[in-house]
Amino acid sequence: MDDTQVGNSLPDEKHHEGGFRPVAELIQARKNRGTDNTVGGPHYGELIDQVRALMDRARLVNPSDELAKEAIATLEQLNARLDEAVVDEWSSPSWTRTDLPARGNITLPPYTVVSGDRDGVIAKVTFRTFHLGGNNAAHGGHIALAFDDIIGMTAALSTRSVTRTASLTLDYRSITPLNRELTVRAWTERVEGRKVYLRATLHDGERLCAEAKGLFIVLNPGQP
Repeated sequence: MDDTQVGNSLPDEKHHEGGFRPVAELIQARKNRGTDNTVGGPHYGELIDQVRALMDRARLVNPSDELAKEAIATLEQLNARLDEAVVDEWSSPSWTRTDLPARGNITLPPYTVVSGDRDGVIAKVTFRTFHLGGNNAAHGGHIALAFDDIIGMTAALSTRSVTRTASLTLDYRSITPLNRELTVRAWTERVEGRKVYLRATLHDGERLCAEAKGLFIVLNPGQP
């Protein structure tokens, strides 16, 4: 499968992932090209790190007029430059770079998977300054986002299928700190037909910060 075939790959009745492109096939095709040609290139991870650093600063910056105008001009030039490399979602490296935190996706709190199989997922997550909710604690919405992605991964590993979130319920048990490595554990409780029921916890050491329960639905062929 060459680059053109990877970019144009579509699901069918024989090999489908709901209405998604056949993601596993795309990832494998990229691996077959060799590690030196990883999509996004060898500097993509550093680029994402710098974008995250910018997001952290933007969360708390109180610039002078001069600094604001200088930053605006710099960002306008950078955005114009980056426009030259914008691709569609299936060609973007920001969801398949499993060598990077959160697969290189800057919309997610950065996490790394410690282990993952049909028994569940253990991941290490760090909520950064950008994820501030107030009083040096992570925003509950960002916590939900981390749970949703990691639980979704757990559902996929459990069922060997692509799923979508039908319901996600969180209980916040204590403050979730920023800029500290925390542990997420997620597992499947049961599967009933296309319904997958899951649980997850978020810990700071021995302290429970939050827990979640979710219902995910296995997609039918062609289902968006």
